[in-house]
Amino acid sequence: MIDVHPTAKISPLSDIEDSVRGTRIVVGEASIIDSFVKIKPAGGSGDLEIGRFCYINSGCVFYTGNGIRIADNVLIAANCTFAPANHAFGDRQRLIREQGFQPSRGGIVVEEDVWIGANSVILDGAILRKGCVVAAGSIVRGEVEAHTICGGNPLRRLGERS
Repeated sequence: MIDVHPTAKISPLSDIEDSVRGTRIVVGEASIIDSFVKIKPAGGSGDLEIGRFCYINSGCVFYTGNGIRIADNVLIAANCTFAPANHAFGDRQRLIREQGFQPSRGGIVVEEDVWIGANSVILDGAILRKGCVVAAGSIVRGEVEAHTICGGNPLRRLGERS
């Protein structure tokens, strides 16, 4: 099910796939999804919920996996990937593609007033607390404290919003 608020703007050049397993994709009031954004229900049956007044820039990819919740007033720069799922790979006797997925680490939660820099990767279990900033090219797999600025791989604290 795809539910887009009437005031949201979705580029006709984006690609939003509807789920065959009942995954909900919700886009909130006045949010914008730019060109070449891909939303794919894959890796689980979690929902994608995008809040109000969010901006998803070109080239971002969202796999719904174990779920993604994005609160209000979130800015996501170009070419970010949200992957709330992990392939299982522990059995050497079976092909990785035949092993399915690991248990959920809780999906992805992005609280309000967050800015995610270009080319960042947000993984299953990531929690981005209110007002934080993630520098371009970062990989996030744990919790980012409120109002902090972080970046890199491994992710480290770079400062704090004043």
